[in-house]
Amino acid sequence: MVDIYRANFFHSPAKGQLERVDDAFLLIEDGAIASVVTSQDNRWQELQNEPATDLRDQGFLLPGFVDLHIHAPQFPQLGQALDVPLEVWLQTHTFPLEARYKDLDYADGVYRTLVRTLLANGTTTAMYFATIHNPASLRLAEICLEMGQRALVGRVAMDLADECPDFYRDASAEESVALTEEFIAAVPGLVGNHTGLVKPVITPRFIPSCSDKALQGLGDMANRTGAHVQTHCSESDWEHGHVLARCGKTDTEALAEFGLLGRHTILAHSNFITDDDMDLIRKRGAGVAHCPLSNVYFSNAVFPLRRALEKGLHVGLGTDISGGPSASLLDSVRMSIAASRMMEDGVDAKAQAGERGTPHSRIDFRTAFWLATRGGGEALDLPVGCFTPGNQFDAILVQLPAEYQGDEDAVGDALLQKIVMLATRESIHATFVAGRLVNGAV
Repeated sequence: MVDIYRANFFHSPAKGQLERVDDAFLLIEDGAIASVVTSQDNRWQELQNEPATDLRDQGFLLPGFVDLHIHAPQFPQLGQALDVPLEVWLQTHTFPLEARYKDLDYADGVYRTLVRTLLANGTTTAMYFATIHNPASLRLAEICLEMGQRALVGRVAMDLADECPDFYRDASAEESVALTEEFIAAVPGLVGNHTGLVKPVITPRFIPSCSDKALQGLGDMANRTGAHVQTHCSESDWEHGHVLARCGKTDTEALAEFGLLGRHTILAHSNFITDDDMDLIRKRGAGVAHCPLSNVYFSNAVFPLRRALEKGLHVGLGTDISGGPSASLLDSVRMSIAASRMMEDGVDAKAQAGERGTPHSRIDFRTAFWLATRGGGEALDLPVGCFTPGNQFDAILVQLPAEYQGDEDAVGDALLQKIVMLATRESIHATFVAGRLVNGAV
């Protein structure tokens, strides 16, 4: 069966390319885009007489947002405990909260609210850290399937007694690896997951929480299974320094030696990576989850985004719930623009202009929009993020309030800039994943 939508849309099929299409037919088959037909195509007149869902008067279609870094169990503490260092935040607030997910009923309630909230905010693809508990982590995967969100879910591995509390850690490296293997095997067989909408992720929390033995075992598993991998990398002074002191090398180098740096690896934050690290990440085909909002609170630095893009790294955006105090990836989009401008211009007014910042660091709204859509899809090696035939029909229907619309919206990309800078959850009227309406109405 083919579903036909008639719509106006924006997308960015490649970095540096932005396309606005006014009035197109999108033909959707088995959740994927079979074809996009405009008035210049031969099929245009034929499709005028076919039944179609007309969205043109309800707003613009955009590709759904791809969030590369979410701590699902931390949703209850969103917006709190942002005034302490990362290492204190973990021990005092986060680990005690995550330990509660041993209670499956508690996990079910939080995860349902989270997934519903993210879909309403336009996040069609989400990469999740869960907890050490396999039943609760599987429940998150089941909820994503039930609600229709494309997701990559990881059961968190953490066994190092020096950094993990007695009440919240794997008992041994062997247990870390065995429970992860069990989880990786279980997710593809979940009821309703025959299309692979939800994928499992090998998830060492980060090097400071994992023993070398566990990291090596997880790396061997990644190479054997081809599963996605996610972890934190060079996030803060404390975390980056811990790895240098313990391993005698950077996070990136250590993860590569453990077999955890490959085409399906996503490295969260990566603020302190060196040029050599960037070269290694690019060579291995790994991606970076840039979390500009949470970096303000916990990372002690600004990720050199433009340099990473110019070096050819795969980069997308992450909210880092709850290190970032927002469930909307649009807030990360806006902060990525602001952080890049602050990095270029500098922030110390006592220094002379031209000496305050790092030249050639800024990005604009076009690049930020690409990061949130196709850039994230490319980082994950998934066919999402733009309206190209063969890609999944993951989309959001957005319409700004009337007071934000002006005459300049009639042509060009002025309207998209307004959407990027001004849209809220209330502006997103519908969310589609794999051709299915999963939030809102049309």
